[in-house]
Amino acid sequence: MIVVLMGVSGVGKTTIGKLLAARSGWKFEDADDYHPEENRRKMAAGIPLQDEDRGPWLNALHERMLQYRQKGESAILACSALKQGYRDVLAGGFAKNEMRFAYLHAPIAVIEERMKSRRHPYMGPGLLASQLATLEIPIPSDAWSIDVAGGSPEEVAGEILARLREAGLVTSGAEK
Repeated sequence: MIVVLMGVSGVGKTTIGKLLAARSGWKFEDADDYHPEENRRKMAAGIPLQDEDRGPWLNALHERMLQYRQKGESAILACSALKQGYRDVLAGGFAKNEMRFAYLHAPIAVIEERMKSRRHPYMGPGLLASQLATLEIPIPSDAWSIDVAGGSPEEVAGEILARLREAGLVTSGAEK
């Protein structure tokens, strides 16, 4: 099973992903670690990425996901996956019972406040508007919609685990 935590910067993908990994025993990967240096330089300069920039990055992430499947390992991937086309690349060749998207979202004011209080090497608050403009909200059958504004990261991780159990994708013994 691969769970992709998606959404704009500042919704807590990495924080929630690490908590979810700790509770499930699954591997955690942050898609930011797979950006080529040129993409990092652009974002650090406040230049939004374009589809051409994201293509090789998405392909590398998809390959990484396929490696997990080949090894029979479950994983959590924190990845913006803002457009449906990006999600299609990531999901290519996976059955619905092999991977799920969890769309993490919150009101813009909440995200802006979170981004102001954190330090990221290249994804600053100035890029939030471009991410929101790029975002294509997934339809409910393609991703679980998870509002992260009202609960703690621990509660959100618990909600995702509960949804995995309800869908029969993990057993109750998977949680540590």
